[in-house]
Amino acid sequence: MRIENSFIPVRGVGETTERRLWEHGVTHWDEFDGSVVGSTLADRIETFIDEGRTHLERGDISVFAEALPASSRWRCYENVSDETCFLDIETTGLDASTNEVTTVSLHRSGETTTFVKGRDLTSDRLERELADAPLLVTFNGQRFDVPFLETCFDIDVDVPHVDLMYPCKKVGLDGGLKAIEKDVGIDRDKPDLSGRDAVRLWHEYEAGDEAALETLVEYNRADTRNMKPLMEIVADRLHETVFEAATAGD
Repeated sequence: MRIENSFIPVRGVGETTERRLWEHGVTHWDEFDGSVVGSTLADRIETFIDEGRTHLERGDISVFAEALPASSRWRCYENVSDETCFLDIETTGLDASTNEVTTVSLHRSGETTTFVKGRDLTSDRLERELADAPLLVTFNGQRFDVPFLETCFDIDVDVPHVDLMYPCKKVGLDGGLKAIEKDVGIDRDKPDLSGRDAVRLWHEYEAGDEAALETLVEYNRADTRNMKPLMEIVADRLHETVFEAATAGD
């Protein structure tokens, strides 16, 4: 599902009106027919479409991410899937005011980059990496990863953001990332490692065990890489339940 299939970012258009448009064959901006809605709303939708095309030509989806309900931001993904940045962090604990970020992994355009505390993990590096990302995808990052980074590195992460945990819940996938990966058939090399192990591995590295850092980095990278196929699975399922169900009679 692409942004161009969506009308709910328009002020005054909710899910009921959007579904009515879809049911009348208006499934894309190119097909908009103002007769399905009132004239005032039709004008507003036409203005939104004109301005929306300009934003998409610039590769800027922030206006749509801001206008879409958080539970519907997954609709932005297909437009920028190749450039989406998947992010995951490891820390020494759960409280950003007393604990530290140990590693940050970013997966984008088929490549995964990991930054390590005391080596190359800095505020400037994070800001540069995120500056041109059109979309950020995390798992529980809305409550954990992003606030942790903002607190520990004094940065503002203002990239349009999809927290994958919530779209997962919409399609009945509950639990942590690794449990959901198992449910949908995504494999990883070290499935038994946990966030608690990540803390232990960091302390072992600080005590001189370089192999512990290698294991920690691979664990962090797997979290990040695996979010991409999960995002695609969830987006496909939501497309079927939200969009195809409404247009099945076309």
